[in-house]
Amino acid sequence: MEKSKLKKMILVLGFLIFVILMGILLWKTFFSKEDTSELPIEQTIDPVTGLPLSPDGSGQVVDDLSPGIIEDSSKDAPQSYPVRPQIPSEINSTAIGGVTKTTTLVSDSSLKPTLSEDGNSIQFYNQSDGKFYIVNDKGDLIALSDKVFHNVSNIEWAPNKSKAILEYPDGNKIIYDFNTEKQVTLPKHWEDFSFSPDSSKLVNKSLGTDPDNRWLIVSNSDGSQSKAVEFIGTNDKSVISSWSPNNQIIGMYTQGIDFNRREVFFIGQNDENFKSITVEGWGFEGKWSQTGNQLLYSVYSPNDDLKPKLWIVNSSGDNIGVNRTNLQLETWAEKCNFASANEIYCAVPNELPKGAGLYPELAENSYDNLYKINLQTGQKELIAIPDNFYNISSLIINKDQSTAFFTDNITGQIHKIDLQ
Repeated sequence: MEKSKLKKMILVLGFLIFVILMGILLWKTFFSKEDTSELPIEQTIDPVTGLPLSPDGSGQVVDDLSPGIIEDSSKDAPQSYPVRPQIPSEINSTAIGGVTKTTTLVSDSSLKPTLSEDGNSIQFYNQSDGKFYIVNDKGDLIALSDKVFHNVSNIEWAPNKSKAILEYPDGNKIIYDFNTEKQVTLPKHWEDFSFSPDSSKLVNKSLGTDPDNRWLIVSNSDGSQSKAVEFIGTNDKSVISSWSPNNQIIGMYTQGIDFNRREVFFIGQNDENFKSITVEGWGFEGKWSQTGNQLLYSVYSPNDDLKPKLWIVNSSGDNIGVNRTNLQLETWAEKCNFASANEIYCAVPNELPKGAGLYPELAENSYDNLYKINLQTGQKELIAIPDNFYNISSLIINKDQSTAFFTDNITGQIHKIDLQ
């Protein structure tokens, strides 16, 4: 009996210590006046290991490869979002670094626009009439299908853009083939979908009611012939379905190392023993390069006022974890897009309040500028300030990099900026 009481007292004491530590962290993050803008950038990390029992790997944090042209205003940055400046009368027709003409292509609210197979047009779901359309850079609109899909809440496009998984608020999900006009219903307990590079297969989480029946699974793109690949259990929130373009990796699993770092493990189809990477923060969000050889990701950390920071790292074969680089931009990976193997375009908020990584809703009223990053030289270039105030999502660059398409997160409208 005495041992039981002692055990309970230890548990209560441990919980109180945890609550006090979290209170101190939140106070430091949101109320402390200490200036952290001069904190040095970490130059090295501890050696990282792969999936459990994997061989040793290592990664090196690479400093900015060149100074770039972004002025560091962190010392004087206000704690609340700044007043929006007045748009000047002179507006550039193409993106040359200043205020740039922005054209509205779709005035209705859209959902999940994606680059069409031709590489020059955008296909999307129109939330106003429930139909799918294609729109080009001239604003010409063509129905992708005559079928109406009411109240779609999320979409996952296949790489060939001929299929899509449609999700509804009640949890129902279907795969629709725009070429054959056929649809297949998927189980409600399947979540977080990603297509294979050739669009023939799917990876997703199968989340049964019993934690012992939760798996990362692979199936044909119509949901048939499903096969369990990796046991998930109670870790479903830490597992990400993500099929790499080089066909090596089908998912990722994140696990805490300490208060500031997490380890990202890569999952293959055949129990491969991949290396892992260490990320400096929480809220890991990744995006593959076009070849799958690099992974762009964002994380937030108390060292950065819990604002998202953008990083890139090698992510293929024996090079996993090599050339880990802090790109020195405060934005999310989902606001970026690879235009080529060596160039990334990103929508970067003009200013982010403290805690925006932990609470993204703090940035809902922010407005974004467009940056281009050269991964070979490290140069970051402000290429366009839209001529209106847009909270950019779904940034898409066409195949010849002549046009940037994007959705305004507030209205859902689709706009374009001419890059050339």
